Amino acid sequence: IGAEPLSHFVEAPPALGRRLSHIGVISRALGPAVQAQLKAGQRLVSREGDVWRWDGFTAAAEAPSAAAKRLAERNRLAGLEIEAREAAAVADTARGGFDSARSSAEAAAKTERDSREAWRASTSAVEMARRALQAHERQVAERTAQTSALDEALRRVELSLAEARAQTVTAAGDMPQPAAIDGLSAELQGLRNDLNRERAGYAEARARHDGLEREAKSRLDRLKAIAAEQAQWHEREGRAKGQIEALSARLDETRTSLGEATQAPRLLADKRLKLMNTVAEAETARKAAADALATAENAHRAAEAVLRQAQEALSTVREEQARLEARLEASRERRAHSEQRIGEVLQCAPSEIAERAGLDLAKLPEAADLDKKLTALREDRERLGGVNLMAEEEAVTVAAQLEGLIKERDDLVQAIAKLRGGIGSLNKEGRQRLLDAFGTVNEKFGELFTTLFGGGKAELQLIESEDPLEAGLEILANPPGKKPTVLSLLSGGEQTLTALALIFAVFLTNPSPICVLDEVDAPLDDHNVERFCNLLDAMLERTETRFLIITHHPLTMARMNRLYGVTMMERGVSQLVSVDLEQAEQLAEAS
Repeated sequence: IGAEPLSHFVEAPPALGRRLSHIGVISRALGPAVQAQLKAGQRLVSREGDVWRWDGFTAAAEAPSAAAKRLAERNRLAGLEIEAREAAAVADTARGGFDSARSSAEAAAKTERDSREAWRASTSAVEMARRALQAHERQVAERTAQTSALDEALRRVELSLAEARAQTVTAAGDMPQPAAIDGLSAELQGLRNDLNRERAGYAEARARHDGLEREAKSRLDRLKAIAAEQAQWHEREGRAKGQIEALSARLDETRTSLGEATQAPRLLADKRLKLMNTVAEAETARKAAADALATAENAHRAAEAVLRQAQEALSTVREEQARLEARLEASRERRAHSEQRIGEVLQCAPSEIAERAGLDLAKLPEAADLDKKLTALREDRERLGGVNLMAEEEAVTVAAQLEGLIKERDDLVQAIAKLRGGIGSLNKEGRQRLLDAFGTVNEKFGELFTTLFGGGKAELQLIESEDPLEAGLEILANPPGKKPTVLSLLSGGEQTLTALALIFAVFLTNPSPICVLDEVDAPLDDHNVERFCNLLDAMLERTETRFLIITHHPLTMARMNRLYGVTMMERGVSQLVSVDLEQAEQLAEAS
C-alpha cells in the first residue's frame, strides 16, 4: 500500500519492534486513501506529523491538539500555584519573624530574671562577708586584750625577778656568818626554783604572745582579703546595676518590638486574606476559562468531525473521479489501439467489422459477460505464471540434492541403529554388573546385619520397576524379636546399626583406602558401641581400609590404635596432640 514499517527507521527492543511494525510511514497525500485499508491496531504517520488510525481517527500536523491546550491551561494553573506558594512563603516568613521576636522577648525576660537572682545572690554574699568581718574584728579585739594582759604579766615577772636579784645581792653582802650558809643555800635554791618557774611562765607567756601575734597578723591579712573581696563585690554590684539598666533598656526595646510583632499577625492575616481572595478570583477565572475552553473544544471537535467527514467525502469523490478518468483514458487508449490493429489486420473501419464477419449485433452477448469471461481467462493465465526457462536445470539440481539427502538419511538411520545397539549392550552389561554387585552387597549386608545385631536378618530389594537400572532400593530389616519392617520404622540406634552394616557391605564389595566416620556411635548405647568396635576390628582384618573415627564416646576411643585431639594450652593458641595407645600399652606392661 506504499507504507513502510516504522521499525525500519527506529532501532528498538523486540517487544517494542513488534509494536512499531504496526505503524506505517506514508506520504501525506496517500494517507487518507490508505486509511480505509488498515486493520485493527494499525496506524499511519507522515513525515510531517499527520496521523491516520484504523478506527477512523485523523490528526493533522498543524492542528493544535487538545493535549496541547490542556498543557497550556495546566501551565497557567502551575503559575497560579507558584504565586500561591510565594504568598504562603511570605506568610511563613512573617510568622517566622513573629516567632523570633517572641523568642527574643522570652529570652530577655529570662535574662532579666537571672540578673535579678544574681543581684540578690551577690547582696546576700556581701552581707555574709560583712558579718564575717565583724566576727573577725571581735576576735582580733579579744586577742589584742589577751596580748596586753600577757605583756603586763611579763612586766610584773621581770620586776619581780629584778627585785629577787637585788635582794640576793643584798643578802650576799649582809651575810654575817658563814654558819647560815645552809639556810641561804636553801633560800637560794628556793629563789632559783621561783626564778625557773617565772622563766617557764615567761616562756609560756612569750609563746602565747607569739602565737597571738601570728594569729593577729593572719587576722589582719584575712581582714585585708575580706576588704578586697568586699571591694570586688561592690564593683560587681556596680556592674550588675549597669547590666540591669542595660537589660531594662533591652526589655523596653523588646516590649516595643513585641508590640510591633503583635500587630504583624493581623497585618499578615489581612495580606493572606487578600491573597486568598486573589487566589479565589483566579480560581473562578480559571474555572470560567476552563468552561469556555471545554465549550470551545467541544465545538472544535464537532467542527473537526464535520471537516473530517467532508474531507473523507471529498477524498472519495476525488479518488472516484481519478479512477474514472484513468479508466476513461485507458479505454480511449485501448480503443485507439484496437482501431489501429483493426485497420492494420482487417484493412477496414471498426464499424465495418460486423458486416464483414456476418454478425448480428443484436444477438451478441452482453459486455458484462464478456468482461467476466475475459477476467477469468486473465486470472487463469496469471495463475499459470511465466515460463521458467531454467526449470530443467533446477530439476537436475534438486534431484542431486534429494539423492544426497537420502544418502545422509540412510547413514543417520544406520548410525542410530548402531547407537541403539551399543546402548542396549551397555544397558545389558550394566544390568548384569548391577545385579552382580547388588547380590554381593545384599549377601554381605545380611551377614554384617546378623553380626551387629547378634541375630536377625536383613535384605535389599529393588522396587518400582523390573529394570534394575530404573528401580528404586528398599531396605527390609528384621532385628531379633521384631517383625520384618522397613528402615524408617526402626529406632534411631537400629537405623544407625543397619546403615553401618550397609556401608561396610559396600566397603567389602569395593574397598576404599580410607573411610571417615563422623559421630556414628552417638545414637548407640554401650553394648552396641562394643558391637560396632568389634565390627571395625573385623573390617581391619578383612580389608586394607584405614578408618578415621570422629567421636566423643570413651569406649570407642579406648578401642582405637591412635588418638588425635586439639587442645588450647594458651588462650588463642591451639595445639594438635596424639597418643599411640598400642605403644602406651607396651610401656605400661614393661613398667
